Amino acid sequence: MLKIEHLTKCYGNHKAVDDLTLNIESGEIYAFIGHNGAGKTTTLKAVAGILPFESGQITINGHDIKSDAFSAKKDMAYIPDNPDLYEYLKGIEYLNFIADVYEIDSETRTKRIEKYARDFELYDELANQISSYSHGMKQKLALISAFIHEPKLIIMDEPFVGLDPKASHILKGLMRDLCDRGGAIFFSTHVLEVAEKLCDRVAIIKNGKLLKEGVMEEIVGDDSLEEVFLELEGEDDVRETD
Repeated sequence: MLKIEHLTKCYGNHKAVDDLTLNIESGEIYAFIGHNGAGKTTTLKAVAGILPFESGQITINGHDIKSDAFSAKKDMAYIPDNPDLYEYLKGIEYLNFIADVYEIDSETRTKRIEKYARDFELYDELANQISSYSHGMKQKLALISAFIHEPKLIIMDEPFVGLDPKASHILKGLMRDLCDRGGAIFFSTHVLEVAEKLCDRVAIIKNGKLLKEGVMEEIVGDDSLEEVFLELEGEDDVRETD
């Protein structure tokens, strides 16, 4: 579903992402973890086609993000860590705008908007302007906008930040449901307990370089993901000082 091959992204002389290769298959919820500044958001933005990159290749459902960007973006949705929404619109106007972009017919969009808005308990707020929404409500609206066109791949940067426990529970269920229907999820998070319980695979990155990648159960073993992450971070620090 998503192939990242030898991705390198630089800011001046600094390599934010350094020769990164990952493969996310259909049906997988894939966690991307690392410390602040590790290169997670840069990678996600490159996958979404927002950031150019120096070398490497990214394909989504077989479509190259550079040479066939339209087809690649049609098959995916991207939710940044702080969604920048059109606050002068009402919630329902924003969702209809997204539905127009993805050419969702009237009957289908009506059903999906109602379903997901009721799931996230936002349905009664859709007639209000987005500027009146709390941060959590804006996050829910962004999530609804991603799910209504049923993309094959959803890319999310810290999706659980700002969500209440019930909304987080609902989101986890929707993520699994999308993957059970053949989709894939690639997301960054600092909430390692959630990643460990929810995800099929995990990649750990530091300073733009991949430290470890694989099936969650095999990576964790008898430890917790937090313990594995901290151990790998410590080992990498030792290697850097040798």
